[in-house]
Amino acid sequence: MFGGKPWQDWIEQYGHSHQNPVNRFFHTLGIPMIAASIPIAILVLLFAPGWWPLPAVLFIIGWIFQFIGHAAEGKPPEFLKDWRYLFVGLRWWWAKIRGKA
Repeated sequence: MFGGKPWQDWIEQYGHSHQNPVNRFFHTLGIPMIAASIPIAILVLLFAPGWWPLPAVLFIIGWIFQFIGHAAEGKPPEFLKDWRYLFVGLRWWWAKIRGKA
């Protein structure tokens, strides 16, 4: 799926498209919002159907943050060039939180 390319190479390429501090800030907030919205949506659908707006709002605001960041960066999101970058963002975020990105 990832073409034999090591994760570190994917993360480094992702990082090159996320140099602007505003973009990095919005991605630091938006990526975990999107990631958290998915398991929350599953739990809500199973146990509390009336709460569906919560994960929906997290997901939508998370994506809005991504696009605000890319507007500040002046570059399109990497996933528009290669859909596999949709799976790299969370790894980049984790590396950034650990001081490795």
